[in-house]
Amino acid sequence: MRIAISTGGGDAPGLNAVIRAVVLSAHQRGWQCFGIRRGYDGLYRRGGAHTFAYAKPYDGPDRRRGEPRGGLVALGPDQVRGITHLGGTILGTTNRGNPFRWPTLLPDGTVQEIDRSDELVEAFKARRLDALVAIGGDGSLSIAHGLWQKGIPVVGVPKTIDNDVVGTESTFGFDTAVATATEALDKLHTTAESHDRVMVVELMGRYAGWIALHSGLSGSADVILIPEIPFDIEKVCEKIRARELAGRNFSIVVAAEGARPKDGKVELLEEAKKGSVERLGGIASRIAAAITERTGKETRSLVLGHLQRGGSPTTFDRLLALRFGSAAVRAIGEGAFGTVVVFTPPTVSRRPITDIMGKQKVVPLDSGIILTARNLGISFGD
Repeated sequence: MRIAISTGGGDAPGLNAVIRAVVLSAHQRGWQCFGIRRGYDGLYRRGGAHTFAYAKPYDGPDRRRGEPRGGLVALGPDQVRGITHLGGTILGTTNRGNPFRWPTLLPDGTVQEIDRSDELVEAFKARRLDALVAIGGDGSLSIAHGLWQKGIPVVGVPKTIDNDVVGTESTFGFDTAVATATEALDKLHTTAESHDRVMVVELMGRYAGWIALHSGLSGSADVILIPEIPFDIEKVCEKIRARELAGRNFSIVVAAEGARPKDGKVELLEEAKKGSVERLGGIASRIAAAITERTGKETRSLVLGHLQRGGSPTTFDRLLALRFGSAAVRAIGEGAFGTVVVFTPPTVSRRPITDIMGKQKVVPLDSGIILTARNLGISFGD
C-alpha cells in the first residue's frame, strides 16, 4: 500500500503530529507513505498554459531538509522523527489551487479558472498511489470528496484552528490557538489597566466565534463580539461606561474577525478573487474608533493574526492529532474511503465526507459557554 498525504488550507499546530502518526502507523503495517508538497501542487507538472497564477516557483531545495520543493517526498520513520512538537507542516501548504477551479495564467495575462481534476487523478495513478490522506478544513475536504468521486480512495482528517468543521467535537490546532489568544489577553490586562485604556483585540475564526468565545471567557474579557450575535456598538459602549462608574477604568473587548454590527457587514481586507476566498479583517480598528468617538476613552486595537496559527501544539492538540493520523490509517486498512475521522468523545470515529462538506459548525446561541459568560456579566453587544 502506497499512501499519499496532503496538507491543504491554512496551517495549524498539530499538522506535523498527524503526518507522523500516519507515517508510523502505516510503517507498522509495512506500507509506504509519500508527502505531496504544498497541497496538491506537487502532483502537477509546472509551466505551460497551466501555470498557477499565484504560485511561487519551486526554485530551490526545501531549506529544512535540502530536498526539492516540488513533487512527492518519501516519508518514513526517519523523516518524521522529532516533529510532533513542531508547528506548521513539513510538507508546506496552500489555500489556493483548487484542482476543480485552478486559477490559470493565460498567455494574454488574464486569469481563468479551469478544471484540472482529471489531470490530478491521472498523476495520482501514474505514481502508483493507493490511497490519499487529505488533511484540511471544509474547503480541502470538499475537494477530497470530489477526488473520491473521481476514483481516488480518500480518507479525510479535519484541520482548522477555527473549530468550525461539523461532526467533530474539536479540531486539532483550536486548543493551541485559544491558549495563544488567552495568553495575549492576560498580558493586555496589565497595560490596559496601567493606562486606563480600552483594548480591542481581533481574533481569527472567520464566520465562527469559537476562538473569540473560548479565549474571551478564559481571558476575562469584558465584551465578546462573535459572528453569531450581531452587535450594537451602543451596547458595547454601555458596558464600558458601566465599568467606569464602578471604578474600573479600563476594558478588554474581544472581537472575532467575522463579527459585524447589526446594521452592517463583515469587514474585509481583500475581496475574493479567482482561486482564493475573501480575507476578513479590520473590525477591531473600526470598533476602537467608534468607542473613542462615543465614550472619549483612549482606545487601542490589536490584531493577533497569524500568531494564533504558529508555535508548538498544546498537549491536547498533539494527542488529538496523533489519534486522527492513526485513525486515518485504520480507515484505509478497513477500506472506509470517502470518510472523515472525527472526535466524538471519548472516541475517534468516522463520518462520510458528505455529512461535513459545505457545512459550518457555528456557536449555538444556547451554548453553555455563552450562558456562563452572560452570568459573569460579559457583554455580547446585544
